[in-house]
Amino acid sequence: MFEGFSKDTFKFFSQLEKNNNRDWFQEHKPWYEEVVLFPAMKFVEDMEKPLKKISPAFTAVAKRSGGSIMRIYRDTRFSKDKTPYKTNLGIHFRHEQGKNVHAPGFYFHIDRKEIFFGAGIWHPESAAIKKIRFLIDDDQKRWKRVTSTKKFKNEFERHGASLKRPPRGFEADHPMIDDLKRKDHIAMTSLSRTDVYDRTLINKVAANMKGCMAYVRFLCDALHLPS
Repeated sequence: MFEGFSKDTFKFFSQLEKNNNRDWFQEHKPWYEEVVLFPAMKFVEDMEKPLKKISPAFTAVAKRSGGSIMRIYRDTRFSKDKTPYKTNLGIHFRHEQGKNVHAPGFYFHIDRKEIFFGAGIWHPESAAIKKIRFLIDDDQKRWKRVTSTKKFKNEFERHGASLKRPPRGFEADHPMIDDLKRKDHIAMTSLSRTDVYDRTLINKVAANMKGCMAYVRFLCDALHLPS
């Protein structure tokens, strides 16, 4: 059963930032497993039941690799930063079809400086973002209702890159032009360290999922995915 992350979770990432090399990590790998990996696996395992109640289309897979917990090993092939390890914990609750298509999902993040929950779709392919734009245009009333409720606006901030000019096929004076210009559709909310120190984190993340499910469902509908 998940009992929370600990202050040592943050201490580990603080030390990893200062010693981001293979020798240090191999020596301290048991510490990583104790304060980051094992609590994360328990967290994902215990999120499975509430997530299924919110939407059976999303998955919580508690595995060391290949599941919801993102690898700590960085892909440095195309990065200027050649440090070998990520200094954060990332947990991605993927759509069941996420391996086959670019799909919306839920994301939970911990690092030394910030903790946040996010939902939506990041850097979708051209065909996918076009479908989202078409549905925003076609059902403006629903999109406005989803993104403009007091509860959604109070709890979430929307993030991501946007085009500088209107996308092809849309005029600059379109009533939804700001959202049509978006290249990402991400809703985020911050959590505190206190939030992650005990089991109530399960309830907090589940409540965040419920709070933005209408937003995620709209994106799924645009991409013809179950939600």
